Order: sequence, then structure tokens, then C-alpha cells
Amino acid sequence: MAGHGWEGVVLKLMRGKDFEFTVTGVEDVTEYYRRIHVTDGGMLARTGVHPTMWVRLWFDRDGKPHQRAYTLVDPDPDKGTFTLEFALHDGAASAWARKASPGDTIAATVQGTGFETPEPAPARLFVVGDAAALPAIHSLLSALPSTPATIWFETQHGSDADLAAPRVDPDRHDLRVVERRAPGGHLVDEVKAALPALLGDPADAYVWITCDTTTTRTLSAYVRKELSVPKDRVHALGYWRP
Repeated sequence: MAGHGWEGVVLKLMRGKDFEFTVTGVEDVTEYYRRIHVTDGGMLARTGVHPTMWVRLWFDRDGKPHQRAYTLVDPDPDKGTFTLEFALHDGAASAWARKASPGDTIAATVQGTGFETPEPAPARLFVVGDAAALPAIHSLLSALPSTPATIWFETQHGSDADLAAPRVDPDRHDLRVVERRAPGGHLVDEVKAALPALLGDPADAYVWITCDTTTTRTLSAYVRKELSVPKDRVHALGYWRP
């Protein structure tokens, strides 16, 4: 994997597959959130599609290769297209996304992106995330269409609240918008205050936590150690560092 440094070498040894995506359109959803539509360079035909599927995109940061993972939105294997969504902040990925326009290309690697539907099926989902995790949250909810869910959605900007609402079903999803404070501490407090009474049998639940790394670690330890949710019923992955 020439040009991708030691991370690229490791991914190659782990049988990562390389592709190049081409931008076909962009959409500014809010000042801080951008959708980028791409063709997949033949990826979906080779890899197939599964819920919460993600790819590693390669960016340049100070002259060195830098990779970040992004969930596929609305993948279409027949057309070879999907959308990438960026919660914009500082950093190489957001800098690329802000400038992206039709015809631009970006290198990508697929590796380690498996997903298994929880078995037995959970009686309820409990989901904690923010704008960066929104594509994965949406994919998860779509993969379990009949499962009710409680969703704590942390916002950093006033416009973030408008991102989540269109993607949930008010008949079976309880969306709880939580302003980011302290930082992340307010979200932790909100989850701890509400989750014990909602949880029921821990073995019947499935808890999905995708926030910043610190908040994710705190809540993951809480649900496993204090609420006794089995390890295989908890998915916890820090999406960014505060």
C-alpha cells in the first residue's frame, strides 16, 4: 500500500482491500454537517454490504497519510454508489470534506468492518451517540426495524438536533437530545439517570455507544460493571478524541 505509511502496511497485512472513490455531488445539510456522494470504484461488488459497514478514508495531514473511518450511507451495490457524511470540525478529514467537489477522488481501504445482528434479538436498543455517529446509528436502527429504541443524541451545535429527528420513527424510537456540556459529562449523567429504570433484563437489551473516546469508555464500563449488561450485548467504540 504505497503512500499510506505504516498504517497502510498493517492494513495490507490484515488483508485490507484498496479502492478509489470519486465524488459525484455534495450537500451542505447544516453549517457543520456535509454529505458527499461518491461512486465506489467497484468496492460494493467485491465486498457486499452489511449494516453499519464502514471504510477507512485516507487524507493528507502535514504531508503524512492519515486515515479515518466513515460509515456508508444508502449504499447501492447495483449502481456502485453511496454517501459519506461528515460532522465538520478541525482536522484533515473535515478540511478535505469542506473542499470536496464533483470529480475529486479519495483513496479508501476496507478492513475489519463486520457486523453480526445480536442473537437472540434484543427486546430494546439503547443507543448513545452524536453527529459523528449518526450514519452508524441510522444503519443500526434500519437493521433492526421492529426493535424499539431509546436514543441519547448529543449535540454540539444548535443545528445538530435537526439531523437526528428525520431518521427516527416516533412510533418506536424515543429520541432524547442532550446538549454537550462538561465535556460529555452531561451526557453521562443523563444516561445514568434514565437507563437503569428502562433497561429491564440486561440480557434482553443491546447497548450501542459511539461517542467521543472518553465518554464511550465511561459509559461502556458503567453498563457492563454496574448494570451487568453482558459484554456481547454492548457495542462501544470511541469515534473521536475531545
